[in-house]
Amino acid sequence: MQLNLSRPLLFFDIESTGLNIPADSIIELSFVKVFPGGEQRIKTWKIKPWDYERRCQRPINPDASRVNGITDDMLVDCPTFFAVADEVAQWLQDSDLAGFNSAKFDLPMLAEEFERVKLAGKDLGVDLHSPLMVDVQNIYHTMEPRNLRAAYRFYCGGKNFENAHSAEADTLATYEVLKAQLDRYQTPDENREQVLKNDVASLAAFVGKKYVDFSGHLILDEQGEILINFGKHKGKSARKVFETEPSYFAWIQQGSFTLDTKAQFARLEEQFKRERLAAKWNGRLF
Repeated sequence: MQLNLSRPLLFFDIESTGLNIPADSIIELSFVKVFPGGEQRIKTWKIKPWDYERRCQRPINPDASRVNGITDDMLVDCPTFFAVADEVAQWLQDSDLAGFNSAKFDLPMLAEEFERVKLAGKDLGVDLHSPLMVDVQNIYHTMEPRNLRAAYRFYCGGKNFENAHSAEADTLATYEVLKAQLDRYQTPDENREQVLKNDVASLAAFVGKKYVDFSGHLILDEQGEILINFGKHKGKSARKVFETEPSYFAWIQQGSFTLDTKAQFARLEEQFKRERLAAKWNGRLF
């Protein structure tokens, strides 16, 4: 079905150096502009991510490179966002916006880049709060709910289970869904190469990030280093933060965090203090 448009609808997607909007930058921006009547125009920019404070190219997080396939060396000769901002603004003019999960990440990231351009002396008058925003993912999740009842219908014969939202019924339904998933995903097909292995370690890997505390304020990177996952120190090693700003750990204990989060920070603080003391004694002995 063709879109019923009274003005252009601009579909867009962003690849970036990482997921921390204040500290990361756009490295690829693609627009598909659909006009009333169905005409469409496409434009994609490869962009050198620029750190305006340090006046240098911002490095890409290795995790981001693994996902988007873009490396630092590929962007050395590309224009910065500052250089293409005028053209990007022209494409945005008089358009509403659309994307997939764009309201939560792509749109704020694009707005951040325009704010940086503004601070650098080029105010293009772009107001990304004004256009209507169509997030296709939100429509998808609303029309095809991703909850236990929907999972049970999908995997277990198309029917609802009785007493939904009672703890026992939900628990039994979850068990039935997992068994049905194992039955369904034993062989790859043209749309999905991945299969489910019937062991708990493999199934647990689908959780993704390894959280040190249940609230996700502390996570493990691929090398097993504990990183802070929020606030001004997001992405930094907890060990290095303790070394440079030990008062931060005291601030955690006074803040409105879960007791589990406080306990994990306290455990790390004790560990780092023991290691520091051990290194001190070793230095004296040797």
